[in-house]
Amino acid sequence: MTGQVELPRPRPLSEMDTIHDFLDDVRLRPSMYVHGRSVLHLQSILYGYSVACEIHGVPAQTDFDHLGPFSEWLWPRLNMPYSSSLGWAVEIERAAEAAGIPSLTMFFDLWDEFRAERDDAARDAVESQLMVDGLASGDA
Repeated sequence: MTGQVELPRPRPLSEMDTIHDFLDDVRLRPSMYVHGRSVLHLQSILYGYSVACEIHGVPAQTDFDHLGPFSEWLWPRLNMPYSSSLGWAVEIERAAEAAGIPSLTMFFDLWDEFRAERDDAARDAVESQLMVDGLASGDA
């Protein structure tokens, strides 16, 4: 049929390269991975991933560590003046309940914002470095 939008397809775990790939699949099929669609359960999965990586000597994505980049970015976004000892999952669950939206929906909205800001910052850093490199070599 023409005019239909093709939705992303779930992938087997063997085709996923990063934790981001996994989270993209969780977004497509949350009930398959996350009991009760709970952000607390998702946090447990991400912690287990981090532990498994450390045990096997594989570099892990640490965005979701208790004091990792995501949680540090999150506190001001949730109007919190300092980090929560309860962790990012509890605070997202609380904020989602107060807003009357599913916590997993709020998590993915926040995760998308975090990734977009981080990608923009990385792109700006690369552009700045290219400019510095160009000036240093006399190309400007």
